[in-house]
Amino acid sequence: MTATGTTLVIGATGTTGSRTAARLVAAGHPVRAAGRRAAPVPGARPVRFDWYDTTTHDAALDGADRVYLVPPVGDTDPAAVMLPFLRRARAAGVHRAVLLSSSAVPEGGPAVGLVHRELPGLFDQWAVLRPSWFMQNFTGDHAHAVGIRQHGTLWTAAGSGRVAFVDADDIAAVAVHALTGDQAPNTDLVLTGPEPLDHDEVAAILTRVGGRPVVHRGLTPEELRARLTSVVPPDFAALLADLDRAIAQGAEDRTTDTVERVTGRPPHGFREVVEREWRGVERLDPVNCG
Repeated sequence: MTATGTTLVIGATGTTGSRTAARLVAAGHPVRAAGRRAAPVPGARPVRFDWYDTTTHDAALDGADRVYLVPPVGDTDPAAVMLPFLRRARAAGVHRAVLLSSSAVPEGGPAVGLVHRELPGLFDQWAVLRPSWFMQNFTGDHAHAVGIRQHGTLWTAAGSGRVAFVDADDIAAVAVHALTGDQAPNTDLVLTGPEPLDHDEVAAILTRVGGRPVVHRGLTPEELRARLTSVVPPDFAALLADLDRAIAQGAEDRTTDTVERVTGRPPHGFREVVEREWRGVERLDPVNCG
């Protein structure tokens, strides 16, 4: 990897941003850790950043020559705030941008797909990471993980559709290569774990690792959308329900060799990650699970 200037990591306390910042710091790269509260991040310089507050943008960009972009969560039209920021970033001297997107969203597709389409015209050095669904959705703060901890239940409209869930650590490893490698990828990278699993298989692994029963309850997309509207805006709930519908139809039943090709090692498996994430913590609520 080449010596770099400063990397602005947006979402530096989030699932992939925190891991990307930590890996950059460990490799000796200067990092500006951007977030709405400018929370401390070991080894990095914290800076306040809010996608919707343009007064925070110039200070966040000061001195940065590359940026890791995590889109605003729950926004079905992130291009409206991201593209003006990216034009400002280019004018401020940023020459490499790595965007976190999704395997479910192609270039020019909905939401962040519009940012993907514009990125090559804004930066000579770029990459779009398109990971499958995160393994950490079942172990962190995602609605799936909350339902598992509190009720021992995983609700989806994915039916028997399979997903090659990917470890956020693997996403971060690829992100660091894309940010600091001698040559930018200048393409999109679809990232998956080593094997596709349906949600019944996920529940079975969670049961074995956690030692308490977890069951998968199937919903219709309409039922899932109604359920999600209690925690996310209605338009975003509809988007998520449609993505589950696509999973049920086989859209995510694939694996790629991208993680191994970029990092030189295979991606982590689902059980391995769950064991790692749950090691030493209380996994499920013993009162409410069942």
